[in-house]
Amino acid sequence: MKIAFFAVGIAATIAFAAPASAKMMACSTANMSKTGTAVGAMPDSAQKFGMMKEMSKVNTALSKGDMRGACKGYMRTQQIKA
Repeated sequence: MKIAFFAVGIAATIAFAAPASAKMMACSTANMSKTGTAVGAMPDSAQKFGMMKEMSKVNTALSKGDMRGACKGYMRTQQIKA
């Protein structure tokens, strides 16, 4: 439980430190799903492939039950988009 609060705290800190134009989404499975769908709809580019690579790491972490690792990967995915 402490790890979940720690991950949420880090996510909130990163969200406040990001520029206003690059609004970070909360680390939840629903938001990860939305991001995955949006990445799939993007035209082919270096950013798309980088984001897909990070999202595959997120999916791997989720399948192992590692929510902390999934959140880290999700935050990296959002930074590529910015």
